[in-house]
Amino acid sequence: MSITVKDVAKKAGVATSTVSRVINNHPSISEETKRKVRKVMDELGYIPNLAARNLGKKTASAIGVVLPPLNTKERLGNPFYLETIETINEEARKFNMSVAVASARDFETLLANVERMHRQKQVDGFILTYSDKFDPIITYLLNEKIPFTLIGQPYMQEERIIYVDNDNQLLGKQATDHLIEKGHERILFITNTTHENLYFERYFGYQKALMMANLPLFSVVSFEEAQDYPEFLEVLKDTQATALVVIDDLFAVRIIQLVHLLGYKVPDDLSVISFNNSIFTTLTHPYLTSIDIDVASLGSIATQQLMAQLTNQEMQSSLRVVVPHELIQRETVLNKNYE
Repeated sequence: MSITVKDVAKKAGVATSTVSRVINNHPSISEETKRKVRKVMDELGYIPNLAARNLGKKTASAIGVVLPPLNTKERLGNPFYLETIETINEEARKFNMSVAVASARDFETLLANVERMHRQKQVDGFILTYSDKFDPIITYLLNEKIPFTLIGQPYMQEERIIYVDNDNQLLGKQATDHLIEKGHERILFITNTTHENLYFERYFGYQKALMMANLPLFSVVSFEEAQDYPEFLEVLKDTQATALVVIDDLFAVRIIQLVHLLGYKVPDDLSVISFNNSIFTTLTHPYLTSIDIDVASLGSIATQQLMAQLTNQEMQSSLRVVVPHELIQRETVLNKNYE
């Protein structure tokens, strides 16, 4: 038989209401009584019913983490989201909060999941791990006045949103500047998404670096359709590119494999730089030059900002926190200055 509050109360010699207050860490109970009751709970192996506890408190003691639609292999395999969940979970434990994840293959289903989590009071607030111009969830959260923080820069209503981000435009510029410093003049920007805000910001930064260096600008090379892959050889020939800025590490590894199939060597024929500094940078040779975006800080600060909203109703309605980044030089960028 399972141990109940009554069993704990009887052995501890207190009322059942006292045990309930100890479980909820109520300030009206002395520390001595709390220690005695908790000792009995441990001895009996009693585990509080969190659902019942939260019903009484009218809170869920949980954070909802919303992932973008997982509709591609790159999304499913991208370590950024797993690392983000882990760091949010680690930070949430400091506040005695648990984490629930909302995921789906499309925005319609994802929105339905978020709505259900909110209406069933499964979570107290949300952390969005992406910023997408087609996303209906931010509008829902704003309209319903649900506390949330965003990892990324919002597309709209920045004045109403608390968000944590890198300076992605600066990331794009510094990645391109690094290639320019190594003597590259014909540089392409490669992506597999054109509707996420980080794409726009990083591409703007790429363009800014080239314009400031008086070097030729090229249209973005997007791999969102199947025919984009076989057409890439003609793009390389037409542009005579010697370097690529790729949207993230996972896709950069795929692009390196593709250019090898097309007869190019990295970095001898094509240099490559990407973003995130994930586990994929050192899984295969050559090791990938990448910009570290400090995923741990992104996740922990987003959690802290959400908890601040949940505990302080007077805090400001909008805030941007910028997380610093670092260029990690490895083996995929050739220094053409020494040729």
